[in-house]
Amino acid sequence: MTTHIHHDNTQSQSTDVSLSATCTPESSSAENLDYHQTHDKTPILKVRNLTKRYPVKTSVFSRKKSYVHALEHVSFDVHKGETFAIVGESGCGKSTTGKCILRLSDPTSGTVELNGCDFTALKGNALIEARKSMKLIFQDPYSSLNPRMTVADIIAEPIDIAHSYASREERERMIEDVMEHVGLDLSYKNRYPHEFSGGQRQRIGIARAIILLPKLIICDEPVSALDVSVQAKVINLLKELQKKLGLAYIFISHDLSVVKHISDTVMVMYLGHTMERGSKNDLFSRPLHPYTQALLDVIPRIAHERIQDKRILQGDVPSPVNPPSGCVFHTRCPLAQSVCAQKEPDLVEIEPGHVCACHVVQQRFAKSLEQAHQKLCAS
Repeated sequence: MTTHIHHDNTQSQSTDVSLSATCTPESSSAENLDYHQTHDKTPILKVRNLTKRYPVKTSVFSRKKSYVHALEHVSFDVHKGETFAIVGESGCGKSTTGKCILRLSDPTSGTVELNGCDFTALKGNALIEARKSMKLIFQDPYSSLNPRMTVADIIAEPIDIAHSYASREERERMIEDVMEHVGLDLSYKNRYPHEFSGGQRQRIGIARAIILLPKLIICDEPVSALDVSVQAKVINLLKELQKKLGLAYIFISHDLSVVKHISDTVMVMYLGHTMERGSKNDLFSRPLHPYTQALLDVIPRIAHERIQDKRILQGDVPSPVNPPSGCVFHTRCPLAQSVCAQKEPDLVEIEPGHVCACHVVQQRFAKSLEQAHQKLCAS
């Protein structure tokens, strides 16, 4: 098996002149591909106050518009070599976050910076060029592959669009190299998607995503459609590729057992809002938000537990067209107080690197937060 993926970095002559050097993929020399990754202190991705609202008509004759509040002021950083997981129930805004980052759906407001370049401000050829640095692995391995294309042509789609090779021989070499990296036999090149299992199809999708050596890959429920035994193999492949290529992942999932296995940092979302964010160890061992605690209680455990100790959420998720006032979770929260319906909680750092948007939690830690504030003011 070859050790490195090589490709030509020649940029298209039509690239927009406003595209800064920080928006283009870095050189993929052999020296910088295989290494034990340590997270860089400087984030490669900065998301700030990302908001997405979809207009909807209330009736045929009404001039008044309502909005689906899909995302509300979501902010986070992703570092090189990090797996940043986004979790929550269906409709919480996980996939919308990924789409807005990739500009598959333009955000209503907020910014997305990739290596210091404002991705939300790019247009035309500049946007196309910058997208080489971010790729997507789709949820459904059955519908995400064109049934009329061979495996080789599917994998080569990104380099065909970007014209990232000088000859047909180089194209073939790039395809074969990436197939070896994801564990696909080279004899599969001229076969079609229907001839493969779900796990093999997802490997084809992963090969397509990494062939241009992106800095960041958004994995949108990449294993939810697969059998449990196959899930483990795909997750291990993603971790192996991350180690070899220095990839950063945004891993979107509703399955917390999978997230616990692959993530470094976890963000919990509910109805388009960030409820809690912290390291995997902090969030799974010391969850702060009542919603996070309820999600973790769903994970099956072998240890003896009393059923009454589990937090079972009552009611349904409110409509994103008419979200609750104050804290959007207060209608289902077992700890809700009067202030929760009146005022939206700020996202406050309760412990180093561990933030939470909950009035009750902030009251519980009020003394330590005040001491931290005084220490900061004195320094």
